[in-house]
Amino acid sequence: MRIGIVCYPTFGGSGVLATELGKALADKDHQVHFITYQQPVRLNEFHANIFYHEVRVPTYPLFDYPPYETALASTMVDVILNNHLDLLHVHYAIPHASAAFMAKQIVYKTTGKKIPVITTLHGTDITLVGRDKTYAPVVTFSINESDAITAVSSNLRDETYRSFQIEKEIEVIHNFVDVSRFRRKGIDAFRRVIAPHGERILLHASNFRKIKRIEDVVRIFAQVVKQVPSKLLLVGDGPERPAAEDLSKELGIFEDIRFVGKQEQMEEILAISDLFLLTSEYESFGLAALEAMAAGVPVISTNAGGLPEINIHGQTGFLSNVGDVPDMSRHAIDLLSNKAMLDTFKENAMAQSDRFDIHHIVPVYEALYNRFLTVPADHSSAVSSLS
Repeated sequence: MRIGIVCYPTFGGSGVLATELGKALADKDHQVHFITYQQPVRLNEFHANIFYHEVRVPTYPLFDYPPYETALASTMVDVILNNHLDLLHVHYAIPHASAAFMAKQIVYKTTGKKIPVITTLHGTDITLVGRDKTYAPVVTFSINESDAITAVSSNLRDETYRSFQIEKEIEVIHNFVDVSRFRRKGIDAFRRVIAPHGERILLHASNFRKIKRIEDVVRIFAQVVKQVPSKLLLVGDGPERPAAEDLSKELGIFEDIRFVGKQEQMEEILAISDLFLLTSEYESFGLAALEAMAAGVPVISTNAGGLPEINIHGQTGFLSNVGDVPDMSRHAIDLLSNKAMLDTFKENAMAQSDRFDIHHIVPVYEALYNRFLTVPADHSSAVSSLS
């Protein structure tokens, strides 16, 4: 198949999943065309079956705001026609689903070619941005006009039905993780740099937005370090970082925390970590938590959104109500203080992550794509061999 993937190219979960899906499809001999405004962060190596098409938005004095959606739709049309795409898979509803609808109409009206559009909903495109009255009618329309709609968790599917008048079935295809990538042995020298006296290492990774409640992470660690010699790694960057730094100084734990910024090689950091903290107000799925579990790192998280679908309370980690710092702190201390329990939870975390391995999920997407491909009678065998 020749597949166009439209996504945000940043460190967010939707961009990560879209890029990893594209790479996996390319490994299975599909031709994958990424369409976005800059090269995705996880698209960092050459692959003969992967192509990148940059969306260029000209700047004119006439426009206070450059019309990105129009430029995106035009680029989609160009890529579809010049690369003979079979379908578009757009990740994150705004503005990708609406731009895809426009591109689909242009292609059909000018050439008669029908391009199926698969829209995958990821989270804040539904739970936050999409609910804004400025965008809601367009979001609803473009989702309903998609040939297929998927959501990365059952919770997100249910939230979408509650928030919008969706007339079609939303299929749940969970986020995935390349388990083999995260099954690494920690490098002792690296661990000693972070924890020179054998301290436990706690980890949080996110885009440091308000919804992630980074200050809760700092407050949990402040309680943990009183009971268990520990270090905290904060991976990522964003608007809430200055407040987290200030709070860590106020609590007198700044010396035990490392703010390491954005990191692409998370598997190396996870390999030396003992516990992952995820205190979000909402997570449609919690890809960062799944990656931690794949590396054998138990998770202390909130019970928000889709997190209970992956983090099993009392087995792979613990779940607490949003903002319940004392409860999360107690669970973290209990786990880090009991080596036998910690080792059991690590094994459980790895076993749970196997359910979401990329090799299980990618064939589900392939089957979905094949449902919407029109197979000409005289080309059926050729298309079948590509599928």
